Amino acid sequence: MAPWYVAIILGIVEGLTEFLPISSTGHLIIAGHLLDFTGPKADTFEIVIQLGAILAVMVLYWDRFVGLIFPDKERKFSGVYGLWLLFLTSLPASVLGLLTHHYIKEYLFSPFTVAVALAVGAVLIFVVEAKDCKKTTLTLDEITPGTAFGIGLFQCLALWPGFSRSASTIMGGMLLGAKRTVAAEYSFIAAVPIMFAATGYDFLKNYALFQTDDLIFLLIGFVVSFIAAWLAVKGFIVLLGRLTLRPFAVYRIVLAALILLFL
Repeated sequence: MAPWYVAIILGIVEGLTEFLPISSTGHLIIAGHLLDFTGPKADTFEIVIQLGAILAVMVLYWDRFVGLIFPDKERKFSGVYGLWLLFLTSLPASVLGLLTHHYIKEYLFSPFTVAVALAVGAVLIFVVEAKDCKKTTLTLDEITPGTAFGIGLFQCLALWPGFSRSASTIMGGMLLGAKRTVAAEYSFIAAVPIMFAATGYDFLKNYALFQTDDLIFLLIGFVVSFIAAWLAVKGFIVLLGRLTLRPFAVYRIVLAALILLFL
């Protein structure tokens, strides 16, 4: 594997960008090219360290995840109903991802395709923020099956590396009537099943690429990703209480331009 500091850098990049609407996959692809860490093993490593970011969300929203197993009568988003909502959100991208997995890894994991996805996503963010959608979902407990499935359809956009799973689900939630912070929190929670599935599927297909000596490298990336994601999620929710998604759209456009110019 690459030197240990590469695992630290990629862990930071993954953790800080996984739940922000700027695409962690896109940033990891770019960082991998800059660090000369590319290839099948690098692609799988970048997916595996997402588990660290997932764990950060599970810890931050532990009460919600516990409620899925031990239903809370005071919360509608819990128990079987909560699991049903998450299933509906995960279903579209899971099916489409299985059908297109090979094509995505073969043709869409490049700086150019990431730059295009960043730019397209930025334009859609501006469009969504410009729409004055009536906010009918003000808490997680007001999310309906229809809203959950609709968010899942939007999540399919995230199969294009660089578009951002967070951006697609947050925008989908906002268009379907969810308050911005509620859309973001549901995006975080809904990420857990789909990311577990994607990470597990990819690792099972490619675990033979790794040797015992690689475990330390994976562990470093995992731990750093967890810490960075913890900080990013807490900070992002605070920002969304004060700002729109437009600053992230501007960042995406600037980054896309830099990628096209230099990579």
